[in-house]
This record gives sequence, C-alpha cells and structure tokens, in this order.
Amino acid sequence: MAHADPREPRPDLSIIIVSWNTQQLLRDCLASLFDSGAEARLEVFVVDNDSRDGSPDMVAADFPAVKLIRNSRNAGFAAANNQAIRMAAGRHVLLLNSDTLVHPGVIDASIDYMDANPQVGAMGCRVLNGDGTVQTTCSQFPTLGNLVLLTSGLFRVPGLGFAKRYRMDDWQRDEERDVEVVSGCYMMVRGDALAMVGLLDEDFFFFGEETDWCRRFLAHGYAVRFAPVGTITHFGGGSSKSLNSRRDLMLSEATVRLHRKHGGIIPAAAAWAILLVFNTSRYAFWSLRGLVRRSGDSRRAHFRGVVAGFNTAWPRARQ
Repeated sequence: MAHADPREPRPDLSIIIVSWNTQQLLRDCLASLFDSGAEARLEVFVVDNDSRDGSPDMVAADFPAVKLIRNSRNAGFAAANNQAIRMAAGRHVLLLNSDTLVHPGVIDASIDYMDANPQVGAMGCRVLNGDGTVQTTCSQFPTLGNLVLLTSGLFRVPGLGFAKRYRMDDWQRDEERDVEVVSGCYMMVRGDALAMVGLLDEDFFFFGEETDWCRRFLAHGYAVRFAPVGTITHFGGGSSKSLNSRRDLMLSEATVRLHRKHGGIIPAAAAWAILLVFNTSRYAFWSLRGLVRRSGDSRRAHFRGVVAGFNTAWPRARQ
C-alpha cells in the first residue's frame, strides 16, 4: 500500500470499486456512497476494466473526486483491485461492488468496528437483496463435503440443519459471528493485516479471490468476521449477467482452483468431478422434462453449454 503524503491527514479508508460495463449501477453506487453521510476521511478508487458503455467518462465527469484507473483490457477482479490497493493510502481498505447501494452510517460504523477489534483482518456487514430480503453473504469454505451438500440440493430440505452449514442459511445475519468467508461485495480489510497477508491472488480472474483471501487471513491468525454494523443493498450479477453459461464455468474453475491451491491435485479433481456430475444431471433433467412438458428450453441450453465447455473448468496458468 502507498504511503500518504505526510502533509495531508491519512485517509481512514480507501474504497475500491471495480467496474466493467455497469455505468448506471456504478453511478447509483457512487451517488449512494457520497450521499451516505460518512464523516471518516475517505479516498475512492474506480478501476474500469475496459468498459465500452461510457462508464469511465461518466466517472470522470460526474465524480471528479474519484481516483479513476482506466484499463485497456479486462484485467479481472483480483488484478484490478490490486492496482488500486498498491496506490491506497487508507488505514483500512474496502472492496465494494459496483452493483451496490451504500446505506447511511455503515461506512463509519465499519471503520469504528475495525478500530475497536484489532484481531479482525476482514469483515463484512449485513447485505440486502434488491427486494429488501437478507442476502446470504458469508459462508464456510467450499470443502468437498460442502460442495456435495450444495449440489445435492439438500440445503433446501426443511429440518436438515447440517445441510445448511455451507451457506449458513439458518442465520439471519443479525448477530456478530466469526465466519470463514466474507463476500467481496462489501469486504473491509485491515491495512496492517493486508501488509502481512499480501494482495489478492491474480490467478483468480473473477470468482474465488475473496474466498482465497479470507483463507489466507485466517492462516495468518486474523479473524474473519461478520458484524451487523450497518447495511448495503447488493443487486448481484452486475458485471456477470451477460456471461450466461460462461459465468458458471468461471465459477466452477475458481472453485476447482481453490481446491488445487489449498489441497492439491486430488481434491481439485474431486471438486471438478462433483461439479461436472451436477451440471450433467441438470442438463439431463431439463432435457427429459422438455420431452414431457415442452418447456425448459433456456435451462437445457444453459446446462448444455456448461457441460460442453467443462474442460475449461480445470485451472490453467494465467497468461
């Protein structure tokens, strides 16, 4: 992280927003941030990953206080965040998605919480969906057992509490709790801890980077914590809505990459197989249903695309 100019007070928080073709969502996010009434000293970065919708020009024209980084290519989420982290001068750093709205009070309360809890390396707040319901941010690490629970659908069965452990579905995010993973849509990290743990792993292009980062914070002895200090709204899928089956393939690749990095090739192969079986079974289900009800064409096509490209879910070295 950069050192602040000694002639200027050091920012309390460096906020980093990575954007790719989300102009209106980004505009709303920045407006909510600057209208949130935060009293802390802030610096705000927007890292634009070669958007073609006018996003960077909008930021430059409408939000001149923002430090804008224009990339000539889509560098990915981890790499783009790292660009700003290297320049950040804040005591803490906040990763904030472009498809979020910041509610009043949450920024200052989050900073106060981090200042009062030096053992916490990374924290998240309460996140709402666009309809006001609670979003299931925070989770356990996607172990092989948790992947089986997730892909089997057992977490949807009432009364099976153990099956809800991965996504922590039986918890309303209304109390402080140590967790294994905090969502990158709103993830505040301690600057001193970041200096020890290091930057985001740029081998993760779009998914999995925050899960890997949280695991590394825990490995260095820091807590990863959910704290109900305030609220944001996260609409979800802002930059990935147009990816379709490619999105699922990227998510699968990131999950397998996590297992290869933290467990080795055998757990990675097992994770790849679990996800392939899941996607193949969904393709078979929607194909059979289509023969009976003449419906589900879009879902059948989606899973056909995932299965057809599933060889790309095996991690390869980034160029």
